[in-house]
Amino acid sequence: MPMIGWIFLLAAVALVAGSLLMLRKSAGKMYIPKEKIDKVRKRKAELEAQEKKEDQW
Repeated sequence: MPMIGWIFLLAAVALVAGSLLMLRKSAGKMYIPKEKIDKVRKRKAELEAQEKKEDQW
């Protein structure tokens, strides 16, 4: 394989490896405000109560 082929191959491997490392580093750092979490939990409880009520019929 010519030298340019090896350079392209190494560049492709480096891009993939770098992307995976950045993805791993940034995983789990999503900030969600407390108000939004409380709103989601409240809505979830409402839906579960509604489903439970509908299941009784």
